[in-house]
Amino acid sequence: MKKPQKSPAPATKSGLKMQKNTPEIIAVELAAPAIAAKPSNPTAGTLSALANGYMAASQSSATVAAYALDEKMFRAAGGTIPSSPTQIVEFLAAFAGKLAVATLERRLTGIHRAHLDRGLVSPVHDPLVKKTMAGIKRTFGVRQRQVRPILKDDLLAMMVMSDRQKPKKAARDKALLLVGFAGAFRRSELVDIECQHVTEHDNGIEILLVRSKTDQSGAGRTVFIPHANGDRCPVLALREWLKISEIETGHVFRSVDRHDRIANAPLTAQSVALIIKNAIGKVGGPEADVSGHSMRAGYCTQAAIAGLQPFQIREQTGHTSDATLARYIRPVAKRKIPSLL
Repeated sequence: MKKPQKSPAPATKSGLKMQKNTPEIIAVELAAPAIAAKPSNPTAGTLSALANGYMAASQSSATVAAYALDEKMFRAAGGTIPSSPTQIVEFLAAFAGKLAVATLERRLTGIHRAHLDRGLVSPVHDPLVKKTMAGIKRTFGVRQRQVRPILKDDLLAMMVMSDRQKPKKAARDKALLLVGFAGAFRRSELVDIECQHVTEHDNGIEILLVRSKTDQSGAGRTVFIPHANGDRCPVLALREWLKISEIETGHVFRSVDRHDRIANAPLTAQSVALIIKNAIGKVGGPEADVSGHSMRAGYCTQAAIAGLQPFQIREQTGHTSDATLARYIRPVAKRKIPSLL
């Protein structure tokens, strides 16, 4: 950590095996009839290498990987690129009720991008496809799974169990969990934090987020984490981790093997989710109900319970509107409604 400066440095033909590559994709093996390919004949277009380069730079590596997986799953079910509205409708019908509506929508987005990236006319917005998707939504509903938020009491219990690990792994997990909660960070933001992004102040630390999910252009924003009481202090936990790990440059959070040896490579976003699941499991919590997003959701919920106003919560989380934040705040407000009986 650095001292404060005047200005901070800125499957088969008949089946499909799903892979657990991203948080929104459930690992399942689905059997479905192969879809007969009915290729369309869109007007083809070409792009220069320079234009393709800029287009590639417009998307994060996670987004590119997600779109590639969508296309892979579509092809595994018998789909082709270029495709036709009829072929896509059959794909949706084959997996409706087996995949969540949100996952089907993501698949459509990936198929759409696969056409556009090849200079092809996309059939995804065809009225036939839209009508089929509307029918699936009405049949199965659109409610999305919400992960369980990790609240303060959960976190403190997790700290106790975390301390029973080997010294370095215990220090890393404690810092990761406390900093992740106090900063309301996304897991991708946590693993991207580097030593030069952390500035110490008398009353806490300031962490620079160079990029985030909602800031792909790299405008950057800072998150301030104040001191807390005793061994629940995220500032002291981070300082202890950096001291015991002897990390002075590069990524703050790194892999620690079973022999308590620290790797040079940073943690992956998926590793953060596994650490959280492991920690909640050790205190008897349901691992299946939590994810890498649970700490961020927990901060929002805990802040609402404490009476913080939406604008104060947004300042920490980086939400640009109250719409998403309301999913965490409204349940808390509802539980405060008194009985009229």
